Amino acid sequence: MSLIITDECINCDVCEPECPNSAISQGDEIYEIDPNLCTECVGHYDEPQCVEVCPVDCIPKDENNVETKEQLMDKYNIITADT
Repeated sequence: MSLIITDECINCDVCEPECPNSAISQGDEIYEIDPNLCTECVGHYDEPQCVEVCPVDCIPKDENNVETKEQLMDKYNIITADT
C-alpha cells in the first residue's frame, strides 16, 4: 500500500528529496504523496525513506490504497522502465 502524509506534517521539507520515485510534492497546505508513484521504496530501499527522515511521524500506510509487496514491485518496475 502506498503511504499518506497526515495533517501533523510541519512542512519541514525533508521527505520530498528522499523519495526515489518523486511521489512527494508540496500540496496546498502540507506535503502530499501520489499513490500512483509511491512504492514504499520497494525496489530502492528496505524501508520507506520518507518515514525514516520524518521528525514528526506523520507518514503512515494509506489504508485506502492497499497493495501487496508484489504489487509495489510491479509498480516500481513500471515506473523505472523508462529510465
